[in-house]
Amino acid sequence: MKTLPELLLDGPRGRRLCLELAEELNPDVRNAVFRLGYELDPGKGTSTVLFALSSDGPGDSTGPGESPSLEDLAAALRSIDASGLTAAQLAAALECSVRNARYWQEPDGDDVLAALPAIVEAFRPLAERVLATPTWRGWSQPRRPEQWAIDWRSAEDPAPLPRDPQQALSRWAEEIRAEEAQAARDRPESVYANYSGSWWSSPLRLLRTVGAIPAALTLVEDFPGWEEATVIPVYGTGRTFEIQTAEDWIFLCRAYPLDVTASRRHDWFHTTGRDGSWVIPDWQRVAGEWDAVHLTIAGYLNTSGRALKVGRGTASVLAGWDPDSTLWLADAAREADAPRQHWHRDLSEDVWSRVRRPWQ
Repeated sequence: MKTLPELLLDGPRGRRLCLELAEELNPDVRNAVFRLGYELDPGKGTSTVLFALSSDGPGDSTGPGESPSLEDLAAALRSIDASGLTAAQLAAALECSVRNARYWQEPDGDDVLAALPAIVEAFRPLAERVLATPTWRGWSQPRRPEQWAIDWRSAEDPAPLPRDPQQALSRWAEEIRAEEAQAARDRPESVYANYSGSWWSSPLRLLRTVGAIPAALTLVEDFPGWEEATVIPVYGTGRTFEIQTAEDWIFLCRAYPLDVTASRRHDWFHTTGRDGSWVIPDWQRVAGEWDAVHLTIAGYLNTSGRALKVGRGTASVLAGWDPDSTLWLADAAREADAPRQHWHRDLSEDVWSRVRRPWQ
């Protein structure tokens, strides 16, 4: 039986949340993570370069003084006073964790650092504090009927909500099986090959909704830099499967397995280090039992990005699914009788603001 801190510390995104919080709460942690994370980054010296304002001598790129050790960082983590932890700090740390998720290449240095056993253990007091907050209780709540759909276009380019999920699922099933067959024929045999393809775990054309605006505008994996968003009020009902922990995702994969080994093996090897057979839920079959699947924020932090054992020699990854979002497998959600909203992102401050029309 898992202890409560493991709900946060077993997941890469949960550990990153703790790391971001620790950096905010203790400057010594921030300095140590800056240096140690760089040393562990797979792009060290190439895509990631460390510049220092000063140095102790020729060739020293770490700045003055001795470089921190893992023991120094662990001690700083254990000394953090999180008694004044705020909802705003938790929201900011969650956003950073989501923005740094990547399932098509190796984890960055900070994620590698946060997964080291000594650091995970040092996170425990902070994780316990997070799980005791009202925010965590909110992050664990099931889907509410009131939802929002996000159309990443301006209000001047309106579009209806996606409909006919059965047709979309049928098309998805055909496409993913065709992709899997082609990948088995054409893609490199070695998982070490520099090859990337499909890495997400769910259909892209189905209606997705979120539970909170504007928070959801910042909780987007692999964010492409959108500057406009039309937010559509939605009311949804029906049988909803809740993903609260990794065990819930594993249940779906065991009950409705779909082999995606050939099409996912390169990307998921890079992000998890595991080589073997991979499955995801067969969403067309899931739709026979459930109208929607909701990923809570707690479920996201515990589950996303992990190589989760499904069966003997078989595993799965939940990837490309934003926290507190619902995937609609049936035509059970309707646009509510309320105005759509237009939001704009200020690039200088990376902040979303609602644009109000004269009649609103």
